[in-house]
Amino acid sequence: MTFRQVLRHITILKKMNSLRQPDNALNQTEGFIRLNNLHCVHGSYPMAMLNAWDRFNKERGSKNDRPDVYDQQQLFLILEFEFGGSDLENRVLSSMVVAKSILHQVTAALAVAENRLCFEHRNLHLGNVLVKTTLKKKLTFCHNGTKHSLDTKGVLVRIIDNNLARLNLGGVKVFRNIMLNEGMDQWERSDIFRCMLDANKSPESNILWIHYLSDKLRTMKYLGAGGPASKRVQEELASFHKEVLRYSSASDLLDYSPMFKVRV
Repeated sequence: MTFRQVLRHITILKKMNSLRQPDNALNQTEGFIRLNNLHCVHGSYPMAMLNAWDRFNKERGSKNDRPDVYDQQQLFLILEFEFGGSDLENRVLSSMVVAKSILHQVTAALAVAENRLCFEHRNLHLGNVLVKTTLKKKLTFCHNGTKHSLDTKGVLVRIIDNNLARLNLGGVKVFRNIMLNEGMDQWERSDIFRCMLDANKSPESNILWIHYLSDKLRTMKYLGAGGPASKRVQEELASFHKEVLRYSSASDLLDYSPMFKVRV
């Protein structure tokens, strides 16, 4: 990455952090991963970290090159985040009731970011949605000046990886140009990238990704059948998936979708 790309990435991360501030009365959310700290360091990779990289590559595989080619002058940016949980690609959910809460939390976070920053994530596949368990029964957020709550169903969502994000900072659009081949690593996502390039409108791309997530969540396998409640939610998710593309933004979807009956 170039210095300009790194600077843009840091700027976006800090702006997403600002959405967590409780004094932001109009639009506030904790749905994006919290950046705790960042450090600029130089030097070659320590052997302990190379060994850890090798273990990860052996167990799960990596698309990146082994980081043993850097000399003592190499600069690195270390980003320290909160623990966000495990991603949806590598997690089996307990029931569709939990899936509904995840979809609600993702939509709420995107809606808040849209209103505050004209934010588009533009790469919200399953690997970029982290989920962790929680004892909290309710999650609160502010949307358009109104405080809402939703049922967590025992999980909290954290959205990660803003590398392809686009947002508005003081009237200036901050973004990285997307080439179609960036979305071709998984064929089912390539259609979303094509649609984004064709429409090229903010914030419609968020709707495309919510549609993608709803499809994945309604068709994935769960730990248990979940009983009548899960069957009812399954029908809700099916209806939701059909209607999502009628909306022009996550904000409108949150306000008007029958599945999201947020309570003040």
